[in-house]
Amino acid sequence: MTDTRAAHAFPGLRTPDGARWHYLDSAATAQKPDVVIDAVARALGPDYATVHRGLYARSADMTLAYEAARRTVAALIGGAEHELVFTRGATEAINLVAQSWGVANLRPGDRILLSMLEHHSNIVPWQLIRERTGVAIDVCPLTEDGLIDLDAAERMLTPAHKLVSFAHVSNVLGSMLDVPRAVALAHGVGAKILIDGCQSVARLPVDVAALGCDFFVFSAHKLYGPTGIGALWARADLLGAMPPWQGGGSMIDRVTFAETTWAPAPQRFEAGTPAIAEAIGFAAAARYVQDQGLAAIHAHETALVATARAALGRINAVRLLGPAASAGIVSFTIEGVHPHDLGTILDEENVAIRAGHHCAQPLMVDLGVPATARASFGLYNDETDIAALVRGIERTLRIFA
Repeated sequence: MTDTRAAHAFPGLRTPDGARWHYLDSAATAQKPDVVIDAVARALGPDYATVHRGLYARSADMTLAYEAARRTVAALIGGAEHELVFTRGATEAINLVAQSWGVANLRPGDRILLSMLEHHSNIVPWQLIRERTGVAIDVCPLTEDGLIDLDAAERMLTPAHKLVSFAHVSNVLGSMLDVPRAVALAHGVGAKILIDGCQSVARLPVDVAALGCDFFVFSAHKLYGPTGIGALWARADLLGAMPPWQGGGSMIDRVTFAETTWAPAPQRFEAGTPAIAEAIGFAAAARYVQDQGLAAIHAHETALVATARAALGRINAVRLLGPAASAGIVSFTIEGVHPHDLGTILDEENVAIRAGHHCAQPLMVDLGVPATARASFGLYNDETDIAALVRGIERTLRIFA
């Protein structure tokens, strides 16, 4: 992997006065490389036009670029372009599955299996569907080291379960799901399985065909791309059978006041003028991580996690959470120091972490803490960021002492 920080590829990694910013919050949103910023700027500037509608040359060119972006993003996860729907993000992608596939297929007496570590975005949409359909929700516990307990899942799953929806990588603990086994368990009882790939696509090589899942969702902004866009990948047969969940332009075949017929998937699920520049940026980000090498990114972040956990483990007041082998994320607490106070003091040291419940309040209850501090790495981080984090923690302990 190239030394992207040394190449100044990420302009956001400097403070306004030019100092180095130790950014350790990539699990929330990643900084953007120049190639993504430039791609979005071109799309909003000299290349800009609408897509799918104009008969003039620039609109035709932008339409080709937009659909090429779909191919690029789909290829990142080993999918085909006709299987990939652009959404506003992973949250909307999960809601799309819930409101389309879920409403069409779930009935009273059916069950959904989630896990204790899920992000709110993989909990609340299913609760809304529970109110509409009468489906029941079960929660799979975690192992002692913070993995989704697939042995427990195997015991819990029954033919009544119609959907399993698990995170590929926990946004709090960095724990990685054994997706092939989870898929086998779900399919073994006739259930479909959705994988939340928000934290995995920027950190791990992903191949949906090899994983065998039915639905896979992810967002651009955690992948070094722009905000406001994400994607749903779904098996073509499932996507083709799903009804639209929003109505408007672009997703129709023919409209009369008597009836409307729908465009085929994926256009059926993309009502209105799409996020054109964002899709171009999404594709630029996908190309960028592929150029860097996702296996190399994972190895780099794994080494940083090991270094960080070793350094933090030497501080008596620190309690480390989650498995030692995590994907780019380290969560911890400090005895006598609220994570919000730690985050504020670290900010004075030009160190940015996330402090709070991380949109995973049920997990916080399970861990027995109100909040955690979270350091999450990107391909631009190195050991100097960890050293700055440790210095900031030591200063915080002196203040609170």
